[in-house]
Amino acid sequence: MKKDQTIKNWIQLIIAVLFITIPVALIAQEETTEAVAPEPEKAESKPVRTPFQAGTLIESQTYVVFPKNTLVFDMQHRFGPLNNNAINTDDFDLGGLYGPSNIRMGLTYVVIDNLQIGLGTTKNRLLQDLNWKYSILTQKRENGSPIALTYYGNFVYDASKKSNFEDKYTEYKEIHRISYFHQLIVGRKFTDDLTVQVMLNYAHFNLVDTIQRNPAEPPYANDAKHDNFGIGLGGRYKFSPQGSVMFEYEHPLTTPENIKPNLSIGVEFATSSHAFQIFLTTYSSLVYQHNLAYNTNDFTDKGLRLGFNITRNWNF
Repeated sequence: MKKDQTIKNWIQLIIAVLFITIPVALIAQEETTEAVAPEPEKAESKPVRTPFQAGTLIESQTYVVFPKNTLVFDMQHRFGPLNNNAINTDDFDLGGLYGPSNIRMGLTYVVIDNLQIGLGTTKNRLLQDLNWKYSILTQKRENGSPIALTYYGNFVYDASKKSNFEDKYTEYKEIHRISYFHQLIVGRKFTDDLTVQVMLNYAHFNLVDTIQRNPAEPPYANDAKHDNFGIGLGGRYKFSPQGSVMFEYEHPLTTPENIKPNLSIGVEFATSSHAFQIFLTTYSSLVYQHNLAYNTNDFTDKGLRLGFNITRNWNF
């Protein structure tokens, strides 16, 4: 009996030791595993939210390319000069609203991530444009690029009458109707309200227009150039969730002296899919290369115009 009792006591002691040591071993194993486990990789930083609400900033492009499968409709309108003496008339034109105007309508589609392609048509000179925009760098909220970098370009075909290209110095060729524009945009959203961008511009014309073709348009330069360079600065400041103040300045670098820079100021009211901009500007054309190479409107002398842009987006 005594021997059986001794065996029983040893069994109870072994069971008690196991109950104590097994949980401690498991806890130690968990602590060891946690200590040597590798740190999880940092999640990829997201792009900054809505640096601009639209693809256009008054007269220029913004650096924004919308998400893949976004269809964008643009309507741009420029009224006549606010000073009706600029169009040689004594008729009251209600600050340019009754005077000759210019209109452009266009569609763009984001075919793949960061790349959009578009088509547009402009009233004055019947300009037909094929355009594209590619986002090279996207500004990130953290641990990413501190700036945005975007390239924009277009190909424009002048479909106006043949006589516009014929004079005693030029033998007409179809290629004379073609011009090109390229723009590199560097920008940054500095705060929740302020976004600023710098634009580097280049325009090329296969045929330089030295004759004023339409009395409603400003006089063209007599020594216009085939290749033209310019720089620009623009941005917006949000004063409410839907409202912003916008500004833009474009300065030609290699054009003749009578070609004027552009200064535009205005306001924008926008939602997630719609933007309406109304502003004062000196540019009358709605194709970038014509503004850079041929603008003679002055912000302080008979060249100021009222304009608006409407943008509507659809996501598919």
